[in-house]
Amino acid sequence: MRRALDAFYKLGGALSAVHLTLIMVLIVAQVLGRVLDKLLGWAGFDALGLNVPGLAEIAAFMLLGATFFGLAYTFWQGGHIRVTLVLQYLPKPLHRVMDIAVTLVAASITGFAAWHSARLALDSLDYGDLSIGMVPVPLWIPQAAMALGLVWLLIALLDALFLLVSGRITQLKNEAPQE
Repeated sequence: MRRALDAFYKLGGALSAVHLTLIMVLIVAQVLGRVLDKLLGWAGFDALGLNVPGLAEIAAFMLLGATFFGLAYTFWQGGHIRVTLVLQYLPKPLHRVMDIAVTLVAASITGFAAWHSARLALDSLDYGDLSIGMVPVPLWIPQAAMALGLVWLLIALLDALFLLVSGRITQLKNEAPQE
């Protein structure tokens, strides 16, 4: 089960990386198209008009996917910012209790956000909402990516909560789960 969950989190990280790569490819294509058009203009030729329409909107939706798909992976890699100001003044035995409490709160907030994000995506699908940019994108697509990423994070938080409560890990800070 542990390997399956770790692979699941890595898949989220990979999807995040794919989204970031696609953003880079689109931006490079846009820049190269502009450079080529400028060079053709200087050489006395007509510009080809190489342009990625709606690049800003598409990149924003890709960034949303990159952000939310990567949340669970980043959580398990210890990449989320943790405020340890209070922890450093607590006795060691209370660290685990505080980690459990904070993880429970984080899971509750994430569950709430995931539920409402999924409802928003379903409403957008029902109403046929489209983005208002140059390229009309059905809004349920990026909203579903956000909801899915939040569910992914919720699974990771519940996994961490289970491991903390069961004593398989003693704290969240960069400690890998034990088999």
